[in-house]
Amino acid sequence: MKISLAYGRGHLDVELPDDRTTVIEPSHQAGLSDERAAMVAALDAPVKSKPLREQISASTKIVIVHTDITRATPNDRLIPWLLAYLERAGATRENITLLNGLGTHRPNTKAEMEQMLTPAVVANYRCVNHEPENDDAHVQLGVTKTGVPALINKHLVEADVRIITGFIEPHFFAGFSGGPKGIMPGVAALKTVMSNHGAEMIGDRRSTFGVTEGNPIWEEMRDIALRVGPSFLLNVALNEQRKITGVFAGDLIAAHKVGIEFVRAGAMQRVEKPFDIVITTNSGYPLDMNLYQAVKGMRAADLIVKDGGTVIIAAECAEGVPANSPHDKLLRSVASGEELLTKLNTPGFVWPEQWQGHIQSLIQRRAEIQIYTTMDDATVKAAHLVPCRDISAAIQAKLGPTPNGARIAVLPQGPLTIPYIG
Repeated sequence: MKISLAYGRGHLDVELPDDRTTVIEPSHQAGLSDERAAMVAALDAPVKSKPLREQISASTKIVIVHTDITRATPNDRLIPWLLAYLERAGATRENITLLNGLGTHRPNTKAEMEQMLTPAVVANYRCVNHEPENDDAHVQLGVTKTGVPALINKHLVEADVRIITGFIEPHFFAGFSGGPKGIMPGVAALKTVMSNHGAEMIGDRRSTFGVTEGNPIWEEMRDIALRVGPSFLLNVALNEQRKITGVFAGDLIAAHKVGIEFVRAGAMQRVEKPFDIVITTNSGYPLDMNLYQAVKGMRAADLIVKDGGTVIIAAECAEGVPANSPHDKLLRSVASGEELLTKLNTPGFVWPEQWQGHIQSLIQRRAEIQIYTTMDDATVKAAHLVPCRDISAAIQAKLGPTPNGARIAVLPQGPLTIPYIG
């Protein structure tokens, strides 16, 4: 059978044996017939909150947090519609700040901002990148569980009205994206994020896809986000064509919970038993821009691969690891995943963005990971992965010349699907 995998800005077709291949995808949900009208309706009838227009006046200082270039949020639609709504409600442009929720990612360029938000928005509104490494750009709101200062971006803390935008999808250690994650880690200081994403928290079995309540990472994100004060949520759900399937607005936690259950119903897919080989993706562009993000697709496959099995991920990684990033330097500092785990579990050791390497290494304790990518073989091997230049051929090599009983699973949309055994 021919299967189309999400890859870069397009798709990658692979041939797989019909008799042993199971395709696992989210249940299809149709896009809304009028996305803008649905957004306005949600803002006017929010979950456990006053309508947004009733919270706005000409003097209201508004900060809108939006996701960065690595996320699939349709900012180019949502943000212009939201700004028009706010101005009709009486807001003035000089009192609106658009804050790019980078988390610990690199700053986005003006061209990238224009791509995300439209040139008109960038030209007419104050658009700023979050500064995770500048402690002076933050306000301390208590401490984390490990005693590290809980620092949140000053623009957001000092606003009269805080609007947190984004989209909801399964997240490999925070349960689901969206909601409080837009604040913490979205606009939190690097040291705060590193505390929350530390080795002990990442290694907790509850820190996984689909779990929020009881997940120590998500619960601390929630608690720190709530210290900022009331925040108004505007989150959406998307289908595989990046069309909006649901809009969730209102109280940061209550509206997010409604959105989570909507997304869970389509994303969670049951299988009876583990597979010998799992082929996955990172759901294409923009999430498969680099290897740092691609660990999410690996983790989705890890949920259903047998011990001693094989994971093959198709991730374009046009930006590479990226080269010389903290993730790249950490991977190159060790000879193997096991050595990396030893380093990460050494008391007092911390490293920026260490959580992706941590999760990759935990997966590799159970399964081989091959990657089909634009990165060269040397870069792939330096990341302790196995290069794959032909997925169909790699499958045939695993099956061998004589057919055996090996079973294959395919996650064409990668981490947009939560497969589970039950």
